[in-house]
Amino acid sequence: MTNRDMEIDTKNLDIVGIGNAIVDVLIETEDSFLNENELTKGSMSLINQEKATQLYFRSKSSLETSGGSVANTIAGLSALGSSAGFIGRVKEDELGNTFIKDLCSTGAVFNALPIREGPSTARCFIYVTPDAERTMCTYLGSSVLLEPKDIDFSIVSKTKLLYLEGYLWDLDSAKSSFITAAELCKANGGKVALSLSDTFCIERHRESFQLLVEKYVDILFANENEIIALYKSKNFEASVEAIRKKCEICVLTKGAEGSIIINENKRFIINTYKFGKTIDTTGAGDLYASGFLHGYLSSKNLEVCGHIGSICAGYIVTQLGSRSTISLQKLVKENLSLL
Repeated sequence: MTNRDMEIDTKNLDIVGIGNAIVDVLIETEDSFLNENELTKGSMSLINQEKATQLYFRSKSSLETSGGSVANTIAGLSALGSSAGFIGRVKEDELGNTFIKDLCSTGAVFNALPIREGPSTARCFIYVTPDAERTMCTYLGSSVLLEPKDIDFSIVSKTKLLYLEGYLWDLDSAKSSFITAAELCKANGGKVALSLSDTFCIERHRESFQLLVEKYVDILFANENEIIALYKSKNFEASVEAIRKKCEICVLTKGAEGSIIINENKRFIINTYKFGKTIDTTGAGDLYASGFLHGYLSSKNLEVCGHIGSICAGYIVTQLGSRSTISLQKLVKENLSLL
């Protein structure tokens, strides 16, 4: 069921995300399964539909949720209380229905009509071993074929913030969709945020990513390796100096070392939050973005935005999957009161 069937006002969403619509298939497994299926532990590999079908039937009980980096962030924003919408491409098949039902259950708006022809809905097998290490196999399917005709520009033009995903930058049709949406959003007074997503994406499209950031992006999310790769910097500090001049706000995550927020000549260092044993790091960066952007949309100062992001990320790694089993709003409220 899409939000066309629900009484939800889609006219003035706080944030709209555009990204890969992927069903995350999370499986707790042992190293022996990885070895039997020739999967390199800790890796992320792209697979074809035949391999995806084989793994789906070989894998034991699993948790299936709507996924993809931006979709996870949008679901987190909705859980925190922001009015959030997602734009992506799924097929009219079993996993496509799973994606739609799950994402809409978070309260997020998803109005896209599933396609009837072409590749099946994308899926990502996330094998989590007892040491919390993730091994991912991704079939991109229909998600990467996003075109301008798939985008509801009426909600893009009215949103306060447009959030884009670097993973979609491989095809010209998706690039065109991004640029059109970014121009429309900014022309109507909105802001644009981007997640760099992956160093492999950056290596393939470094120059065009740099142009995208300089021309359209107000808020950039990246981890340490990604920001270094973007400018081929000698080290992290050199990359900070490079991005400081190109983007209004840059949010840089450094894993267990926390995160750093750069805004002109200001720098905010944010600590990590620990709420228990790390079970699964799936979605940690995505939920950090949820928290940060929720704070930003709520007019919090950048340091508080960083703490909200860190709180959300710190909790989500203590459970399987990227949908919180507790109230994120309550968790954030309790921990911010301790600052």
